Amino acid sequence: MGEKMSRKPYVREVPKYSWFFRRPRYMRYMAREVTCIFIGAYTLLLLVGVMRLSQGQAEYEAFLAALRSPVSVVFHLLALGFSVYNTATWFNVTPKALPVQIGEEFLPGGVITGAHYLGWAVLSLAVLLMAGVF
Repeated sequence: MGEKMSRKPYVREVPKYSWFFRRPRYMRYMAREVTCIFIGAYTLLLLVGVMRLSQGQAEYEAFLAALRSPVSVVFHLLALGFSVYNTATWFNVTPKALPVQIGEEFLPGGVITGAHYLGWAVLSLAVLLMAGVF
């Protein structure tokens, strides 16, 4: 009666690097997280562009020439694709993260998500108009 029984707690083994391969939901989560790397890299690229612009016309034109390379074009396409994926997945999660209550009822999730997509489309159109695309 004087002896204590010691038990080891059950510790479930979780693979260090491949846990997210178990479910598609985890894969989508990790894909959204990876998009931040490309968005951050694109942000740094924009900062370099502003820095080159501040250094004078010759440096800025050299920067623009570098942007015309095939590697740069591929990077921009990847960054655009990842930015669209990141934006769409966050818009789809918004009704869960930020439910809007009106009186006793909650606004349907589709209305919240739709408002985000509408705002995105309007702002994109405004930028394209200001850039002279239309």
